[in-house]
Amino acid sequence: MSDLPPSSLRGAVDLSGLVRRAAAPPQTATQGADAGASSSLVFDTSDAEFQSVLELSSRVPVVVEFIAPGLNSALGPIVQSYGGRLVLAVVDGSVNPNLAQAFQVREVPAVAAVIAGRPVNLFLGIPSDPEVRQVFDELLQLAAENGVTGSVPPEGAADAGEAPAEPVEEPLPPRHQEAYDAIERGDYPAAIAAYRAALAESPRDQLAVAGLAQVSLLDRLDGTTAAQLRDAAAARPDDVDAQLAVADLDVSGGHLDDAFSRLLDVFAGASSDDRNRIRTRLLDYFEIAGAEDPRVGAARRRLTTLLY
Repeated sequence: MSDLPPSSLRGAVDLSGLVRRAAAPPQTATQGADAGASSSLVFDTSDAEFQSVLELSSRVPVVVEFIAPGLNSALGPIVQSYGGRLVLAVVDGSVNPNLAQAFQVREVPAVAAVIAGRPVNLFLGIPSDPEVRQVFDELLQLAAENGVTGSVPPEGAADAGEAPAEPVEEPLPPRHQEAYDAIERGDYPAAIAAYRAALAESPRDQLAVAGLAQVSLLDRLDGTTAAQLRDAAAARPDDVDAQLAVADLDVSGGHLDDAFSRLLDVFAGASSDDRNRIRTRLLDYFEIAGAEDPRVGAARRRLTTLLY
């Protein structure tokens, strides 16, 4: 039922590194939630609004429930029972193709989560309440291991005379701010240019290195569909472009092992030029995942063996 990784969220695209942290969840309409149930803990979201959900996930785990038109969320009462340690974002999968692709949703209802900007697959369908609670308890433990231990006060819980504290944010370096602003506009090429400019000014800027790898992946996936990419890769197993594209899709969904295995298998029989392209893409994935991820170490060792 659950697809929670054992202890670390490294391995999915770190989208939280590309947006500014938010202090509160987005306020949206109540298409998918029960009528009148939209609140600080349960709210609808969409492709256009999901940046704020990613920002919120750096503070509190966000459960993402994909539903079909005309269906109501089934998880609102359970999420609310956690008293603000979880929040629920409801997505109509039929009209939000970018989110459906990013989470690799092929049927609904489907439930995932986001912790610190990273997607975590949970389950298909809606299991029994005890099973859902077991998964949510595991999710909270995983969030704590990754430093996400905040909460959102349920509506009406705050002291009416007490103003909420405003978050304090450190200013970003100018080039990084350019990149953030471009990403918020959906202008990935401009964000790429900003990160490249940052690296030209400071070649050891590791945040710019990681940001460039992440936003380049987002740019390559922009305008594609999961079905399109997977069909092309299945039809042309020796086509390096097709395999690189579906590897991007795997990384975007957190399936690093699949991406590494796919590209390393192709690498063995590739031409010299294609080997260089595959190696460059793998190095980008290593930056996205982080050097401490054990899957990165295993892939590096296999790549070294193939090179020499």
